[in-house]
Order: sequence, then structure tokens, then C-alpha cells
Amino acid sequence: MLRSPLRPRRATRVLALTVILAPVAALAAVPADANTAAPAAPPRPRGPMAPGEYKARQDTSGGLGLPERALVKASEAAAKGPRLPVDWRSEGPANIGGRVTGIAVDPNRRDTVYVGAASGGVWKSTDRAATLTSVWPRRNPQAIGAMAAGPDGAIYAGTGEANPGGGSITYEGDGVYKSTDGGRSWTRLGLRNSATISLIAVDPENPRRIFVAATGSLFRPGGERGVYRSEDGGRTWTLVLAGANDTTGANSVVIDPGNPRRVWASMWDRRREPDLRRYGGVGSGLFRSDDGGSTWRRLENIVTPTPGDDIGLRSDPRLGRIGLGVAPGDPDRVYVLTSTFSQFGDVKGFYVSDDGGDSFRTGTLPASDVPFWWTGHLWVDPADRDHLYMPSANLRESADAGRTWKVNQGMHVDHHAMVWDAKVPGRVYEGNDGGVYRSDANGATQTWTKAANEPYTQFYSVTASAQDVTRMAGGTQDNGSVRTWNGPRWNEFLGGDGEANVIHPHNHDILYSCYQFGACFRSDDAGDTLTELRGAAADRFNWFSPIELHPADPSVVYFGGDRLNRSANGLDFTPISPDLTGGPGRDEVYPFGTLTTVAASKTAPGTVVVGSDDGRISLTRDDGAHWSLELKDQPWVTRVEIDPRNARRMFATLSGYRASGTGGNVLYSDDGGDTWRDISGDLPGAPVNDIVIGPHGLLLIATDVGVYAGPPSGRFWFRLGDLPLAAITDIEFQGSSSRLIAATFGRGIYSTRIPRGVAGKVQAAGRQTP
Repeated sequence: MLRSPLRPRRATRVLALTVILAPVAALAAVPADANTAAPAAPPRPRGPMAPGEYKARQDTSGGLGLPERALVKASEAAAKGPRLPVDWRSEGPANIGGRVTGIAVDPNRRDTVYVGAASGGVWKSTDRAATLTSVWPRRNPQAIGAMAAGPDGAIYAGTGEANPGGGSITYEGDGVYKSTDGGRSWTRLGLRNSATISLIAVDPENPRRIFVAATGSLFRPGGERGVYRSEDGGRTWTLVLAGANDTTGANSVVIDPGNPRRVWASMWDRRREPDLRRYGGVGSGLFRSDDGGSTWRRLENIVTPTPGDDIGLRSDPRLGRIGLGVAPGDPDRVYVLTSTFSQFGDVKGFYVSDDGGDSFRTGTLPASDVPFWWTGHLWVDPADRDHLYMPSANLRESADAGRTWKVNQGMHVDHHAMVWDAKVPGRVYEGNDGGVYRSDANGATQTWTKAANEPYTQFYSVTASAQDVTRMAGGTQDNGSVRTWNGPRWNEFLGGDGEANVIHPHNHDILYSCYQFGACFRSDDAGDTLTELRGAAADRFNWFSPIELHPADPSVVYFGGDRLNRSANGLDFTPISPDLTGGPGRDEVYPFGTLTTVAASKTAPGTVVVGSDDGRISLTRDDGAHWSLELKDQPWVTRVEIDPRNARRMFATLSGYRASGTGGNVLYSDDGGDTWRDISGDLPGAPVNDIVIGPHGLLLIATDVGVYAGPPSGRFWFRLGDLPLAAITDIEFQGSSSRLIAATFGRGIYSTRIPRGVAGKVQAAGRQTP
């Protein structure tokens, strides 16, 4: 979610501070160190809430959203294509962590727990979540939405993250998987078109009876969504609770442990489009079945009057995501939390029932500090019906059935999963955007221990020193910008959602680093102190704002908003262009119309090319005195690149899942940008996120389904090795060591050497391609 620091003052160490976005688009800050005072940052001009909107724009069908099972189909195509056997090595980080969306405790093995990472697969620990090891096949979809354990020891994983994303990417999956051997092997059980799964519930008396809350695609209607039931261990499924329309899926499903014929479920009506987030609707609601899921009735009765604009539980187009908590020790105690339909998902009502949901009373609603659609659940202590937790940016805890609340401290922000270990009284596991935590004091504040090894960090960017192959830095989702130096492990040096990071090619003590919406800084001491860039002019900044050092003179820096800015000293900027986009889009809070990428020519110093989120490529040959629009009406332009040996050779990469004949993801110009042609060739039809030029003109590209190498003219591509199926968001090539570094969104950083033989094989294939 949104975790931005306050702006660091000049020549001061950056403080890691937590803020979230308020509906008025102002930034409010909560210091990590209460003894440190700092002024709140002023609002910045905003651009689209990428990369969420970036995903919403990945379509091939005129704005109708992602094609069905787009990522799965692209990954299947990738597995069938040619591959070069390079060896990738994990570079970590092991100690940072990443978003955890599901946890399952093994009912039979002591100290054993399974963790589902939002885009990093399933991980297993046999030491109380201290260290985790991947038990998930590399070629499976890595997005996990839910984990569950059956009474017989079977472990279930629901693929596809049901959280809709705020300032984050969420990925779809291909159904439910099951392991009966402790994670050594997995069998897909079905629901391949469910896209995302929020919860799984297994009957405590009959392990063959399973319920799944299938939330459905965020980006397109239809598919398998609602509550599904299996009576045969997952071999077959029946839709037992369908939504009121084709955008409604299930958010929660809970089985009464004392009476498995009683089941509760919450439904959620939602849809995301490039310029619109609709996180509620008439399909949202709370339901209960008293016959094992065969029939359901809607629960709407609120006994006490509802205050203000609280809409209760009745059918209403404003009703959004509903969190559901049932006390395992007294299943007549039911807690419900509601939110609204808006893109900010304001919390609206908290209700308590003591008769299983036949009637509710209005409870006390704590102050919320994050949109509830981002966290979406409630958790009740199995030993105490009055003790419950409500997730938000902070974790709220109540010991008196929700009459009073306090903030439970000692963990990272943004909470998504919680489960108690029935074998060990007082032991509870919790998952959030910083990883997995354990408490042996029943979750009491400040009793949480973070996992020591959890290498599933979600990276947006990576940069590396040209002088020292061990020196790397990168921007991460909700874990700031992190680096490999100044300590024995990766460590954070700038907070927020880490975005662009760039190391000076001749002096690796000079570092540029950003957090969201164009908040960028320069450091001359390797990140220990940072100074904010000054003077950049823009009406809008992208979530991931581009910053680029001139390859011929790295003291010259380019920085993009809706206009391009230039600095001769790397700190003070002036605009050198008009608005190079098509202008703001329909969304008044997060309009489109921002630059996403910039590249300068090494051999023609005045030549600079930029790309935008609204599909435009613009060019100047006199360092900004004059600009020309070279291309428009493309998907989101993810990267532009100019050949360092020939300024007339240019490349552009595009987002978008494509089908046969619907356009490409890699474009090439050999006449200085005047004309462009598609060189995607036999690439899988997945978004391409980056391109760099490697040895002997070799083209290296990062996609959502792996890293590929192609000859200088493209068209024929080899997949490099067998990385896990997490999106490759950024790559960097170190010429001095022939090392390629890849940032993955969910599996950390990887590196490999590009030996001469690889370049030779790719070039030979290119010569054979007409």
C-alpha cells in the first residue's frame, strides 16, 4: 500500500516514516521514532496510481480489460519456446520480506507453517516461521491469495491475489492447488478461471468438504466467481453462492467449527478500469447457509440505528468489501466490518452479533488509517470471543468485543493474514506487507518476531555499481529503497514505496533514489544522507517517475513529470519541454498523462527520447529546444533505449497482453525515431518492462514471464534460464563483469553471467531469421 516517508531535510539521515494516502490527496506522516519531529510533506502533483493502473491498461481489446487468463497463457507459451541454459543466482534480500496474503499452520507437524506470498509463491518453515524455503514450482503462477490446512494435514493454496491494489501490482492465478506431502508436490484442483481467491475453508470434521471464496478478476467481468463447494476433496466443484451480477465474487467464507452445516460468506462487487476504481456495488453483501452451503439467505438486520452515512448491511450500490470474523470458541459471536465503493474504500460500519447473524448491534468503529479494501478481513482469538483484530495500515486490537480499540505495535504496516497455532497455546502468526511475524504471547503488542529469512521481496527497480559487482540497490513495494552495502545484509535507506534507483557509473557514492510520485533525492555518500531534487516543473508525476543520467556526461540528469526536466549538476532542475503527453485523463485524483521513461544518446548528445503512460513517444535532437511526436496511440510505454554506438537505433517496450495480430511489445527504429516497426517476433504475448543492449549488440528484455535475449534486429528470442514466474520489472547489464541483474516482483533479485556463447547463439539465430 502507500508507505511514504517525510521529505528528508538537506544533509540529514532519512527517517523511515509511515504515511498513507488521505482522500484529499494530502500526505500525513507517522514517525517511526516518536522522539523525532519533522514537518509533514506537502501534497505533490499526482499522476496515475501506477502500477495498478498500468495493469488495468494491459489489454488488447479496446479497453475491455485483461484477456481471460492472460498471464497463464503467456507463461504457457514461454515454457514452450526456445531457452538458453544460463544459471541464475538469487541475490536476496533474505531479511526484507514482502507482502504475505495467506498463512496455514500444519495441524500435524509441530512448528511447521506455510506462507503464501502475494507474488512469490508458497514457502514452508519448520522452525516457527524463522526461516522459510520455497516449496512452490517455479512455473506455477506465483501470485497467492489464500492458504488453508485441512484436518488431515493437506495444504491448500488459492492462486491470484484478491486484494485490488492501491499503490501496488496484483496478479491473477489459475485456481486452487493441494499438497498432501508437506509441499513437496502440488496438484491443481480446478477453478482455473477464478482469477483471484480470497479465502479457503476446510470442514474440520470432513476434510473432503472444502469451500472457496473465488473473488474473480478485478479487470474483467465473468469467470468463476462466488462461493464454490467441493464434497470430494477438490476433484469437482459446485457454485453454491453466485453473485448478483458478473462483477461480484466472494471475499470471505467461514465454517462453524461446532456445526459445519452453518457457513457464512461475504460477497464483493468490484471492477477496476484504467481511469476508474469501483470497489463496491449492489452485489456486495453478507450471507449465511444453515444446510451446508446448499441454500443461503442475506443477513441485513441491524438492531440499533446506524449513525450518519453508515449504510448498514442492506443492499446498496455504495456497499464495498465486507470483513467477516466468527469466534471459533463461540460461533454465535459474529463480527462484521463494512466499507464503501469508492476508490478510497472508507470504513463505514462495524457490527456485532450474538446469535450467529440473525441480528446485529452497531459496534464502535476505530479510526481507520488505510482503505479497507486493501486489507479486507477480521480475525477472532479462538480462545476468547471478545478478543479480535482489525487490519488496516496498523493492526487494531480489541479485548472487549470491539467496544474499545488500540493499535497493536511491533510489525510492518498493511496487514493481510492471521492464524493461531492450535498445538501451542498463545502462538499466532501474522502476515503483512513486510513479511511474516510470530507471537508466542497471543499477539500482544510488541511481542512479534519477524522471520529472519523470507526472500520474496517485490522489487520495482534495480541498479548496480560499475566498480563493485556486490553493490546493488533497488526500489521495493512498501519496503523502501534498499541496498547491499553499509551493513552485512540488505538495508533500507529511503522509505516509502521504493521506485527508481540509479548509481553514478563513475562514482558509486553518488546515488539517486525516489519514492512514489516524483519524490526523488540525490546522495553523495552512498545513501547515508540525501537531498531532494530541486526546481523540477510538472503538473503531474507518475507513481514511478523516470530519472536518467546522461551516458556521455553523467553529471547531466533528466527527470520526468508530464514535462521533461534537465539538470547540469544533478540537483537543480529546469524544464526543457512542454507537456509531452495527451494531457490528464478522466480521473481527477490520479489523472494519466505522465512520462514513464527517458533515454539520452551517448553519441548524439542533444538527442533525447521519452515515453508516456498514454502511449506516446517524443523526441528532441537539440536537448529540448524543439520536440517532435514520433508515435502515439500505443499501450503504456515502459522503456525507451538508444543504442550507445548509433543514435539512429532506438527501441521502445510496451505493456499489454497481446493476442495474435494485435500488436507488439518491442518496437525498433533504425532512422532516429521517424519510423518504428514491431520486432516482438516469437515473444510470448506478455508485457515487456525493460530493454538493455548487452554485449555485441545483444538485446536483453524483461517481461512478466521471464528474461529474453534477441539479436540486434530482434524478431527471434531465447528465454534465459528458468526464473520463477514472477514479473521481471527491471534489468541492468554490467559490462565489466558480463553480469545481468534482474529485479523480480515477488522473488527478489537474481543475477547471471552472459557468456560469449550466449551472444553467439542468439546472433546466429538472428542471421537465420528473414
